[in-house]
Amino acid sequence: MSKLKFSTMEEQQLMSRLWSPEIRDNPLAFVLFVFPWGQRGTPLDNQPGPRRWQREVLEVIRDRIAENKRRQINGLTPEMLKDATASGRGIGKSSLVAWLILWNMTCNLGSTTIVAANTEAQLKSRTWAELGKWHTLAINSHWFDRDTMQLRPASWYRDALARDLKIDQGYYYSQAQLWTEENPDAFAGTHNMAGLLVIFDEASGIPQSIFNVTEGFFTEPVLHRYWLCFSNPRRNRGAFFELFHKRRNWWNTRNIDSRTVEGTDSAIYQRIIDQHGEDNDESRIEVRGLFPLQGDTQFVSRDLVAEARSREVAQDAFAALAMGVDVARFGDDQSVIYLRHGRDARSMPPVKFKGLDTVQLVSRIAELIDRHRPDGIFVDGAGVGGGVVDQLRARGYRVFDVQAGAKADDDQKYQNKRVELWSRMREWLRVGSVGDDPQLVDDLLAPEYDFDTAGRLRLESKEKMKGRGLASPDVADALALTFAANLARKDGSAARRRVRVAGGVDYAVLG
Repeated sequence: MSKLKFSTMEEQQLMSRLWSPEIRDNPLAFVLFVFPWGQRGTPLDNQPGPRRWQREVLEVIRDRIAENKRRQINGLTPEMLKDATASGRGIGKSSLVAWLILWNMTCNLGSTTIVAANTEAQLKSRTWAELGKWHTLAINSHWFDRDTMQLRPASWYRDALARDLKIDQGYYYSQAQLWTEENPDAFAGTHNMAGLLVIFDEASGIPQSIFNVTEGFFTEPVLHRYWLCFSNPRRNRGAFFELFHKRRNWWNTRNIDSRTVEGTDSAIYQRIIDQHGEDNDESRIEVRGLFPLQGDTQFVSRDLVAEARSREVAQDAFAALAMGVDVARFGDDQSVIYLRHGRDARSMPPVKFKGLDTVQLVSRIAELIDRHRPDGIFVDGAGVGGGVVDQLRARGYRVFDVQAGAKADDDQKYQNKRVELWSRMREWLRVGSVGDDPQLVDDLLAPEYDFDTAGRLRLESKEKMKGRGLASPDVADALALTFAANLARKDGSAARRRVRVAGGVDYAVLG
């Protein structure tokens, strides 16, 4: 159990100094004061102080405190701080997290600090281990007791605060807190009128449900409300990604290139750049602090879709015209008809229907068949799609019944037919053209992939995507269906000699 490190008078002087406005309300001043920067015989003997980017974050908090005090004087509600940092590796995120924990515990008496990360091992071996290093170095380390997951006031300090300052001890702690995506409510319940600091370490892996619950922590309009997120930007979707995009108007954000951070070995980062290229996802994530163009488990990359959107349409009069029909399975899904003419999936935008019964949908499909006369009609025949196939055939149309869950042609490589079709579509995107339909773009980028126990490629199911809060990729599924079979081209042998036609496709690779 910690005891007084100094005499009673010296302890009172230390408290007065640390609780003075120039340190209490300035985290940078606190960090510079409590640690032995540049002192010989300490681990910091060659370190003059925080790095520039760390100073920037500390100054943002300082400025928010000053602004909130002005707001209080004018009878306005203090505004909470939401701040997010995406960076390359090795820039000192864990050190900054430790400083913030110690500042909040020292200067905002009675406040709560919650630190969340992806695993218990990460919290113990990285975040809390780094806290242990800085806690030991702090001039007031004896004020607090630390275990593997908590930092609390030492007994003598707790008693003094209760006796002399009447500080409520019930929520005065810092805690490494676990979460589960399946039970986000178990993460809820933290409220503190004295102040609250929440830190998400490696926030890129924390799901939206935990972000949503955390929003509820900050309902009390108190002076000290801080939510900070730090992470390597490993995913180009999810809650952390949204802080820099959809929610950027509500968050302070910064991207840190590790090469710009003093005190790091730039040669290591340059080797990564030299090995992978400046704009490779490995370089973007590990060095440049930028989100990947393709997520680590994202099936279709963002740059592949961008190229297909910007590529000029290739005119190929002899290419086969394929129609794909994805039939809605659930009430919030839509049925989609997509026509692809060889490398051109732009000239005829997808046609979408919602709320149609089977008979109505069949009539709409028949109208488009009669108008465009496709060379192949591919319908998702699973579930209610089976009735669509039957009715179209009853009307005399030659229709291919495509079962997404059926055995793939290459069943050693693909788990089922659906992932095989998506793989063909992904390869086609290297030469094909698509429009700017936002639903198509979102659909193409949405599914993730993994491998089954047999090592075969597996595409994320629609049901699992819905569990992540994503829509069913109906538009992209309709386009993928157009790759269910290779349709004969319409050009003769003379024309074939003038264009290059790759084996196993129904379109010319060169225009």
